[in-house]
Amino acid sequence: MKKILVIHYSQSGQLSSVVEHFTQPLVNLPDISVTFENILPQHDYPFPWPFFRFLDTFPESVYLDPPPMQPSSLQGDEDFDLIILAYQVWFLSPSLPTTGFLKSPLAARLLKDKPVITLIACRDMWLMAQEEMKKLLTGLDAHLIGNVALVDEAGSIGSFLATPAWVLSGDKGPHLGGLIPRAGVSDNDIVCCQRFGQRIVDTWARGEPLERDLLQGLNAVRVNETLIASEKTARRAFLLWGKLLRSLGPSGSIKRKPVLLIYVVFLGTMIVTVVPLGIVLKKLLTPLTKKRIAQQKAYFGEPSGS
Repeated sequence: MKKILVIHYSQSGQLSSVVEHFTQPLVNLPDISVTFENILPQHDYPFPWPFFRFLDTFPESVYLDPPPMQPSSLQGDEDFDLIILAYQVWFLSPSLPTTGFLKSPLAARLLKDKPVITLIACRDMWLMAQEEMKKLLTGLDAHLIGNVALVDEAGSIGSFLATPAWVLSGDKGPHLGGLIPRAGVSDNDIVCCQRFGQRIVDTWARGEPLERDLLQGLNAVRVNETLIASEKTARRAFLLWGKLLRSLGPSGSIKRKPVLLIYVVFLGTMIVTVVPLGIVLKKLLTPLTKKRIAQQKAYFGEPSGS
């Protein structure tokens, strides 16, 4: 019998729905056992988010500071044939509960030498988070064989407004008579991710091992080349501001609030000026950088293929 471990954490329930549909072809088969592990921090994060609590989470997110986690139902000596790791993206980084799990002794025992598929549901800015995820998995001696990234249907510009409205209100929308579009991954994309679970079923049915080409040809990820430079710039800015905020005290410290307000102004200015400028320059330079862009898309799309 093949054994699969699904590790997941979802605030709004969207990622839980993605996990449910991904694993639907797997859960009712007599020769496949699927174990679901909902990882939880000792002090869970609110949803919807209070404004300052949301902002105050970003320094620890970008520096991958693991929060204390609740005890797991797993012991660490279980042997799985595949691990599916479903995670949210917080500030271009894996969510803190995901980091808390991956930096635990339990993860070190469970993931060592195991094939892993990462499963993301977020805005269309996930590249830097997956880069951090790759580093974490490499440090655990795990083997990344596939990545699935489902992104918001509102697109880059629409989700810039829709996602904050959702996480701060708990309402996906649309808002303001449709001026702010509906947030989140489309229902169709969520339902259709059954194809990834079916690929696993079919591969094992043929007696073949799960390799790095497992999810290729299934449109598992789409790398938006116009956002690569923006993500890198934002990541560097997050690290600088995060370092400053961490120096003022731990999460929740009142000393952070004035700097967080300044940070909000900086972030808003960067989003409405630097990010669009970078996208425009990227498009203008595309004829001169086609080869480099193709290399970047291929790299960030691995191992599933963009």
